Amino acid sequence: MAGMPLNPKPFLNELTGKAVVVKLKWGHAYEGYLVSVDGYMNVLLASTQEIINGEVTGDIGDVLIRCNNVLHIRKSSNPRFMID
Repeated sequence: MAGMPLNPKPFLNELTGKAVVVKLKWGHAYEGYLVSVDGYMNVLLASTQEIINGEVTGDIGDVLIRCNNVLHIRKSSNPRFMID
């Protein structure tokens, strides 16, 4: 229903253990496995790749992203992460 606020926690809990893309306010993104999300919506990713201007800049392992930097989170469609 348009205009009705939704709680994001069930969506994020459903994505735990799956591959996600976390887009930041500053334009770049991180793609990896969602390990956990805390009560403040801070995000912990594992086996993470950094993506800047659409290009993968490298594998950076575990990443903790502070909640106020996140623009959006979505499920990954990258074949590298389709094992799950």
